[in-house]
Amino acid sequence: MNQYLFIIRGGEDMSTKSPEEMQAHMKDWEVWMGGLAQEGKLVAGEPLHNEAKTLTERGTKVTDRPLAEGKELVGGYLLVNANSLDEAASLAGGCPGFERDCSIEVREIAKM
Repeated sequence: MNQYLFIIRGGEDMSTKSPEEMQAHMKDWEVWMGGLAQEGKLVAGEPLHNEAKTLTERGTKVTDRPLAEGKELVGGYLLVNANSLDEAASLAGGCPGFERDCSIEVREIAKM
């Protein structure tokens, strides 16, 4: 079994939603991630704060983030166990964030 990273990008700004809408959406995430955990597939996963710093030029240049374009913003990640990239992509297909216009990049973790 290999590990895969789900990089979750974009999505609708939930800060404009009512508390009830936010709670319902969070419940959908709990159900989805809980199912992955019950199957022994979920290793870890958390949302990320919007603020970030990007280092370039051998660490001498620091750019404050987030990116201006919301679709590029990484909002969170999940680390899952799966037998193949296709299986991992299938697991990602159940993400409730798709209802809020997110995208998920699925990448296998390379063994060093």
